[in-house]
Amino acid sequence: MSLPTAFVERIKKQLPEKEWADFFKVYDGEPYKGVRVNPLKITPEAFQKIFPYAEERVPWEENGFYVTEKKLGSHVYHFAGLFYSQEPSAMCAAPLLEVRSGERVLDLCSAPGGKGTRLAADLCGKGLIVLNEPIVNRAKILSQNVERMGIENAVVTAEYPEKLATFFPEYFDKIMVDAPCSGEGMFRKNAEEALSEWSEENVARCAERQAGILSCAVKMLAVGGKLVYSTCTFSEEEDEKQVERFLQEHPEMRLMKIEKLYPHKVKGEGHFAALFEKVDGGRYGLKEKKSSLSKVAEAAYRAFERECLFVFKERLYEAGGVLYALPEGVFDWTGLNILRVGVRLGEVKNGRFEPSHSLAMASKKEDWKNVAELTGEGQVDAFLRGESVFSEGKKGWCLVLADGYPIGLGKRVDGTLKNHLPKGLRKV
Repeated sequence: MSLPTAFVERIKKQLPEKEWADFFKVYDGEPYKGVRVNPLKITPEAFQKIFPYAEERVPWEENGFYVTEKKLGSHVYHFAGLFYSQEPSAMCAAPLLEVRSGERVLDLCSAPGGKGTRLAADLCGKGLIVLNEPIVNRAKILSQNVERMGIENAVVTAEYPEKLATFFPEYFDKIMVDAPCSGEGMFRKNAEEALSEWSEENVARCAERQAGILSCAVKMLAVGGKLVYSTCTFSEEEDEKQVERFLQEHPEMRLMKIEKLYPHKVKGEGHFAALFEKVDGGRYGLKEKKSSLSKVAEAAYRAFERECLFVFKERLYEAGGVLYALPEGVFDWTGLNILRVGVRLGEVKNGRFEPSHSLAMASKKEDWKNVAELTGEGQVDAFLRGESVFSEGKKGWCLVLADGYPIGLGKRVDGTLKNHLPKGLRKV
């Protein structure tokens, strides 16, 4: 791989001469691949038994595995949300926050969702996580990943940090800032794009942007709260010097820990993460969003619930005929560009309730009275392609399972399971 000359010179200034050869030799090899198991659906130990490609554990992530399989996105367990494909060294940042159940958490630069979905899993369904991405197309991908991973207490927003900073003054207990960066840790993984975009000028631009994002993040962090700043780059302007600048500009913050993973020292592409604590300030709440829905919508959903489910949703909210299950304590989001709140249960059509894929992905096998367990790779693949499949049993709505894990919804009629997998999520 031909690396930019300026980048080579930078690395030579940062690393001891005895490490140069090992660092640059990295770029002659293949990038490492990894998956992070979703503990909302399966334990790492159980996953390793059913997924033969999960080999060595990632040392800094209890749910992480190195993998050799290349077509992870087409695997049925990907569709089921049992894992998230993530570069191994990028897994180092989220655990530093030590998120606890019941906390308020913000992932400020979240798309596509690798770190945010990990933080959500730490909440164990209690508390609230806001995952933000200002670019709407990227935010839609983020929202899909939140849905796939079965996260019920998330709010996905598409706003710039400056607006969020005015909306959430000293509100969050934990904040992740995985900042846009010059991407030097992506040279091997995404060579063409990363190399073409790298320049000294871009490093400087990224450093300025990062400083602005961090200033917004501090405003949203409650006293006693913790913030992780991370990048997938090696430049000191974006890493160590950014930390120095941040501490100078924000005396209310103290540095707790720094981790910098170089690709010649670990099995990964490289990552930087710094953990801070806010030692001065306040903590404030927001007005809570109340349940709101028509009597027709509530009656239709409750009828479906009695017929199909063993679980009862309490905080229902209706918007344009679509019903949502709101997270406990969720704030009034009026004024924000929201893509997802809680679980999209489904919509009322002609007085009857039609469930959504989001409800399926947030469900467990035990939640449904009627399930359809698909057997054989051919039947599972056919369903994931959007085809109807043979299925005997009780007619009506079914939670569709592969190896006991939900992959979507179907409606059984006369031995045929009609497919209700959204077209945009089907296997091609």
